[in-house]
Amino acid sequence: MTNTLSRLFRPKSIAVIGGGAWCEQVIRQSLKMGFSGAIYPVHPKAVEIAGVRVCSCLNDLPTPPDASFIGVNRHLTIDTVKTLADMGAGGAVCFAAGFSESTAEDATGSDLQAQLVAAAGDMPILGPNCYGFINALDGALLWPDQHGCAPVVRGVAILTQSSNIAINLTQQRRALPIAYTVACGNMAQTNQAQIALSLLDDPRVTAIGLHIEGFSDLRSWETLSQKAKAKGIPLIALKVGKSAQAQKATISHTASLAGGDAGASALLTRLGIARVHDLPTFLETLKLLHMAGPLTQNTLASISCSGGEASLAADTAHGREITFPPLNPRQKQSLTKALGPMVALANPLDYNTYIWRDTAAMTTAWSAIVDPQIALTLLIVDYPHTDATDWECATQAALNTRANTGANIAMVATLPELMPPDIAARLMAGGVVPMHGLTEAIAAAEVAANMPEPANSPLLLPGNPREGDIKTEAEAKSALAAHGLTIPISQQANSPQQASEIAATIPAPLVLKGQGIAHKSEAGAVRLNLAHNLILKAATEMPTNSFLIEEMIPDGVAELLVGVTRDPAHGFCLTLAAGGTLTELLKDSVTLLVPASQSEVIQALTRLNCYPLLTGFRGKPAADIDAILSAVDAIQSYVLANGDRIEELDVNPLICAPTRAVAADALIKEAPK
Repeated sequence: MTNTLSRLFRPKSIAVIGGGAWCEQVIRQSLKMGFSGAIYPVHPKAVEIAGVRVCSCLNDLPTPPDASFIGVNRHLTIDTVKTLADMGAGGAVCFAAGFSESTAEDATGSDLQAQLVAAAGDMPILGPNCYGFINALDGALLWPDQHGCAPVVRGVAILTQSSNIAINLTQQRRALPIAYTVACGNMAQTNQAQIALSLLDDPRVTAIGLHIEGFSDLRSWETLSQKAKAKGIPLIALKVGKSAQAQKATISHTASLAGGDAGASALLTRLGIARVHDLPTFLETLKLLHMAGPLTQNTLASISCSGGEASLAADTAHGREITFPPLNPRQKQSLTKALGPMVALANPLDYNTYIWRDTAAMTTAWSAIVDPQIALTLLIVDYPHTDATDWECATQAALNTRANTGANIAMVATLPELMPPDIAARLMAGGVVPMHGLTEAIAAAEVAANMPEPANSPLLLPGNPREGDIKTEAEAKSALAAHGLTIPISQQANSPQQASEIAATIPAPLVLKGQGIAHKSEAGAVRLNLAHNLILKAATEMPTNSFLIEEMIPDGVAELLVGVTRDPAHGFCLTLAAGGTLTELLKDSVTLLVPASQSEVIQALTRLNCYPLLTGFRGKPAADIDAILSAVDAIQSYVLANGDRIEELDVNPLICAPTRAVAADALIKEAPK
């Protein structure tokens, strides 16, 4: 599909099928952008549209069109797609709505969408319910509305399911060169990953930004991930739906933690796609990646003529994975020579206004703070709305600094509206990144400096959910132990008296649990640190006649939760969290996807707030990290062997001791074989 998409996105001929303002706009926009190929309006009655002579039907065209805009109703759209496919056309944009997106109001929508896909066959289509695309590199537009794109020679690609958001993004005035804008619509046949794969083949594309509502065909996303890595093209995503739960929490702590957005974040990280959370940062990050590519370090330098701006820069970076390292001796020496003894040297730096208007002195000072230890140097300057003559010194000094050092230089306006479009374009042409907003600039730098590395192993696909049964704790532990998980010495009993008799065979102190009860602690079905003679009384007080008697693990230094849930949209979520009875209250968790490598698991553990407990907190012994990794591997091994049946798996707590990691409790919900 991706190879055939190139004909659609880079056409030499365009057909516009239908009449009315939308179709006329497609023709006008293509002419306005300077499309040099043939344009064929198709309408049974019109003579010309937008000054272009009309063909009465598709069969009158001299050749099959490379790209077609279908601006007729949904029923005629299906027939038109079939005709185009039969004649060997390159692809089509299906503008009409009323397909699967309207199923709630019209039960025929999904059926019509299936008919549309069948009619297309091997011919690629965008949509339906789709505005189409803008190719600003070649001036090829199948776009029925206004837009803000201008011709470019290289730039970024933006893909979104929302046509309205696509229009808004093209109207940006941030000097970002947009090479392609693609509205994906319903994605009945062609998904975002496949579209992005095709755009990767255009060497003029520098980065790709994806506005994602949901994922489909996870294997195509993995293919995109690997191809983007091979080509060195960074991918970023604005994934919406943080507030919507991906799956309902049912019986396990893991399901509660892995609900909502955790699976989407884990999938993006696994794919090597950096995530942003708002449109301004989306645009600024694309701009930085277009100009500088991914940053090799997470270090910034900032220089401004205001202590307030210096403090604001430092505070904005606080808590982010980005730093302002102290000035090194070389920087201090060069800055002292440039600024004199009156300026207190620091990073971020307030150089006062002593050298303002002196372009040469500003160039010297700004170049002095640039250093190999710095990934991106921020020059903070806000321009006035009118008469920026007095700010010419700053513009030229920024351009000079870039020319002198060859380093990554950004001119940052603290407020987005204080970067004039003409100045931004001039800076861009000179290799300086014009950044609109201090918060957005630092957020973009954080993303560019921490691009995730895509995983090499394929995901375990989630398949179709099935109704599952809950294993007893003893059954769950036995099943996991067969895959290498360490479990306590234990035996089962079917009455309080039998529990007391069995307890005598296990070294004290003991743990007594009532079986067949979810969330045992809340139900009073767990008793810890019991002597042999207390088992009978404790068992009698529990709301069950099925018991598990276990050795107690006395030397734990921390408790973890390790769990897996089936996420139908993203795969199998592997959740690592602070364990025990306070798991859901603490919400100290990280989610990966199965299979996760040991290095990924280690990185995830370091992100937990409870991680210091594992390394020896305040003189206490450290946990056996290798044993923890082996426990996680054992749990994943079970999931990989039984993924077609598993719904939930929960080991909580995994007691982490200096010499072992023991599953003190386990739960498995899975469909029968």
